[in-house]
Amino acid sequence: MASNEEQKFQVRNLELSDKSKGFIELLRQLTTCDSVSDKDFEDRFMELQSRAEDHQVFVIENDRSGKIVATGSVFIERKFIRNCGKVGHIEDVVVDSNARGLHLGKKLINSLTDYAHSVGCYKDYTSE
Repeated sequence: MASNEEQKFQVRNLELSDKSKGFIELLRQLTTCDSVSDKDFEDRFMELQSRAEDHQVFVIENDRSGKIVATGSVFIERKFIRNCGKVGHIEDVVVDSNARGLHLGKKLINSLTDYAHSVGCYKDYTSE
């Protein structure tokens, strides 16, 4: 049975409704992220959905507050080397300043790495 903390913080795919749950504000804790209109968010979301095998954005939502408290993405690079292998690049990982110390970053990176391996990546990189 999952503990209360595990139930509170589950990794899942980004959803269109996550913009209203603080997704853009969370990204601002990582880097410059200008205002994103609802239309621009939806357009980019739909574009990423059309490339879902090669680009995934995961989030962790605090079930109690309804806010996105962590996010990260992985994109898949298709190579000619290694028998036309694939490499996963993990990027844009951020945990809300109020949720740090709960090992959510590790949980997120593990999920992104698992995804990369599930689609056949022979290795993955985390950007700095």
